[in-house]
Amino acid sequence: MAPVRGDGMRGLAVFISDIRNCKSKEAEVKRINKELANIRSKFKGDKTLDGYQKKKYVCKLLFIFLLGHDIDFGHMEAVNLLSSNKYSEKQIGYLFISVLVNTNSDLIRLIIQSIKNDLQSRNPVHVNLALQCIANIGSRDMAESFSNEIPKLLVSGDTMDVVKQSAALCLLRLFRSSPDIIPGGEWTSRIIHLLNDQHMGVVTAATSLIDALVKRNPDEYKGCVNLAVSRLSRIVTASYTDLQDYTYYFVPAPWLSVKLLRLLQNYNPVTEEPGVRARLNETLETILNKAQEPPKSKKVQHSNAKNAVLFEAINLIIHSDSEPNLLVRACNQLGQFLSNRETNLRYLALESMCHLATSEFSHEEVKKHQEVVILSMKMEKDVSVRQMAVDLLYAMCDRSNAEEIVQEMLNYLETADYSIREEMVLKVAILAEKYATDFTWYVDVILNLIRIAGDYVSEEVWYRVIQIVINREEVQGYAAKTVFEALQAPACHENMVKVGGYILGEFGNLIAGDSRSAPLVQFKLLHSKYHLCSPMTRALLLSTYIKFINLFPEIRTNIQEVFRQHSNLRSADAELQQRASEYLQLSIVASTDVLATVLEEMPSFPERESSILAVLKKKKPGRVPENEIRESKSPAPAAVQNNTHAATNHKVNSNANADLLGLSTPPANNAVNNSSGTLIDVLGDIYGSANNNTAIYNTKKFLFKNNGVLFENEMLQIGVKSEFRQNLGRLGLFYGNKTQIPLTNFTPVLQWEPENALKLNVQMKPVEPTLEAGAQIQQLLTAECIEDYADSPTIEVNFRYNGVQQKFSIKLPLTINKFFEPTEMNADSFFARWKNLSGEQQRAQKVFKAQQPLDLPGARNKLMGFGMQLLDNVDPNPDNMVCAGIIHTQSQQVGCLLRLEPNKQAQMFRLTIRASKESVTREICDILTDQF
Repeated sequence: MAPVRGDGMRGLAVFISDIRNCKSKEAEVKRINKELANIRSKFKGDKTLDGYQKKKYVCKLLFIFLLGHDIDFGHMEAVNLLSSNKYSEKQIGYLFISVLVNTNSDLIRLIIQSIKNDLQSRNPVHVNLALQCIANIGSRDMAESFSNEIPKLLVSGDTMDVVKQSAALCLLRLFRSSPDIIPGGEWTSRIIHLLNDQHMGVVTAATSLIDALVKRNPDEYKGCVNLAVSRLSRIVTASYTDLQDYTYYFVPAPWLSVKLLRLLQNYNPVTEEPGVRARLNETLETILNKAQEPPKSKKVQHSNAKNAVLFEAINLIIHSDSEPNLLVRACNQLGQFLSNRETNLRYLALESMCHLATSEFSHEEVKKHQEVVILSMKMEKDVSVRQMAVDLLYAMCDRSNAEEIVQEMLNYLETADYSIREEMVLKVAILAEKYATDFTWYVDVILNLIRIAGDYVSEEVWYRVIQIVINREEVQGYAAKTVFEALQAPACHENMVKVGGYILGEFGNLIAGDSRSAPLVQFKLLHSKYHLCSPMTRALLLSTYIKFINLFPEIRTNIQEVFRQHSNLRSADAELQQRASEYLQLSIVASTDVLATVLEEMPSFPERESSILAVLKKKKPGRVPENEIRESKSPAPAAVQNNTHAATNHKVNSNANADLLGLSTPPANNAVNNSSGTLIDVLGDIYGSANNNTAIYNTKKFLFKNNGVLFENEMLQIGVKSEFRQNLGRLGLFYGNKTQIPLTNFTPVLQWEPENALKLNVQMKPVEPTLEAGAQIQQLLTAECIEDYADSPTIEVNFRYNGVQQKFSIKLPLTINKFFEPTEMNADSFFARWKNLSGEQQRAQKVFKAQQPLDLPGARNKLMGFGMQLLDNVDPNPDNMVCAGIIHTQSQQVGCLLRLEPNKQAQMFRLTIRASKESVTREICDILTDQF
């Protein structure tokens, strides 16, 4: 620690020099122990120590602590320094307290009293030191102790500007640890009006505070929008000479501008007032215009500041998604950056254009830059830029350019970086499926994918192509012919063998008429790959061979010989031996009719949402544009799809910066009209089993799943899709009108007690008041778990149907278990932790009767969906089930262990929960009781 200039603590400088000159760790420890003994004797024996000497010794203790040694004395002397009137002594006292004093210390009351004295001081330096100490400690105790003083300092007319700045930032720090510190009522208006303060430093600090407050309670602080727009307009239109103290390389107040632009992104629409909206649009246009002006400086700091404001303005334009002119201008400006020499600028331009591509107003403009983006994908030196170019091509793809983009991505895939190949494979598969107007093209694309990057083709991809081929009769012959030709390559990837084996086993008869693909040729071709494959693929090929016996009786003897060879010890794999033996006996014993019945063609798969998109989102959360794969079913040719349904205009809220979950924000309002009068099923086949004449409402099943039908009756269908990460969650509610009459005055209202809202903060975006006949709209909810809670929020859905008011109250699937993180443990760790959590308040136990005949596999499946990690081979009793997990809240993490013991004779369960917090133990036990 350097000596304080002007005070020249020579003893401290000599001590630091001695430590630096030590040749070994032992010498350093010896010197430190000697100094600690000297300081201890001075503090105990010398009652005449002046402030300078106390400061010097406290500094030495602080330095020793920073070297990693424990300090168990000197705290009282540091507290005494707080009462000094000298800045240097008071500063060292506060520094020592901020670093070393625990909030549970007995000295905390003395410290708080000293801080209160300084807060009332007329010396702004002393006040600032006190505020900095409060913010550095930032505990809940500090928040409660100063909940009155700091807000008063912030809004008082007598407070100096430099103190207001510190008060705003200190309040922000305390708000994060204790949200209830901010008073409401008239204080709201007084805090908002800090945006009008004449001192730019105060405005900058207040903007950070207000931004945090708005995220928690947007409605209460909505008055900040007008003032923020007004202040932003004044900054943007000002000359850099007007704000000289806050001008950074000819850019007026860039940090404040960015903060204000981010503040406005908390509202959508930003404002309903035409005058304010016009002024905001004018301001955004001015920012775009300034981006076209020649730079006032060649220094990189100037361009960085200028571009920071520009990109944040573009983020706000994308977020609003309501001004076509601004969206097009933003797209053109970003297009210029695609050829910029600066790599970071190119990356940011591609990232922002990914969001613009999801807007109906700017999608066509983005497509104009397709050639440049393709060049970026191929030629960029930085792999992250190439990755972002792939993302943009994926986002800009539609039916008009799908074949070209897919072909370019396939061409690049052969030389692409290994780090992005798997993601590219998934994206090509999704685009080919979504925009396939001719299924022969789709089959060609997927087989090319397997040929080029077979190692990166996941099971979901080749499963999907088989589902589509089986469901589409017109493409089965072409698929069989194409895959037969692909298998003739000398080097053939195992995934190609899997697809070939499955398709030829089902539809090989469609190409058997050609002598080049006669039955025996097909069999020999597949069997030539057999010895190179894994046991799983060999098992699939054996199934293909038994199918061949049904399709081609003339090659029965050839296939039976293969079965004989692999039904004995020649095959070391028990699964292959069993298959070969059983297939051999089936081919010998069964009659032709029985064989034809057993080995008939696979029936069509149920039409459902492709799982490939879910895999992509899991691998790259937040990087998948939400407008992709809107249809939940496998693709149909364009002519058929146009008769099935038509999508109305939609708006997409894209603000990746505000997305705490790292997930792209889905459309706030996505209405879909269906000319046939039935709903487009956004959740795949999970909606299919409802009875239209009865109301379905079961929230308990959502303890073990995140997606499904939450409520359904003859008028309304409510589905939910949700995602959770640590203490954050996001729910998409899908409201479907099942009637032929629009539902008017449609208003979902969140019902959640204020005391519960302090534990689970739920924000709900509004929806359009009219739900058209046969349409669906989506509503986004975000949830933040601040501390553990009981129960779950309710939404009250009100609407008018055929002139009659309707109302439903529905519990949201937001129980505490949604914030579990699964935790892996071995048996030793589990039972050691189990033993540690043996206190009376740390455990809860209930014994209950099984609701149905005892179903152990069903209980396992439920526990796996509950959010905890199901631990196998841990409990000595194999029937017992044990789980471990951590509940994430903002304030703490709560470890939790579970043990479920079935009694088969009595048809009962014993459930035991142990957790580090009593309330969590009780709540988990209560919600799981009677669920098995």
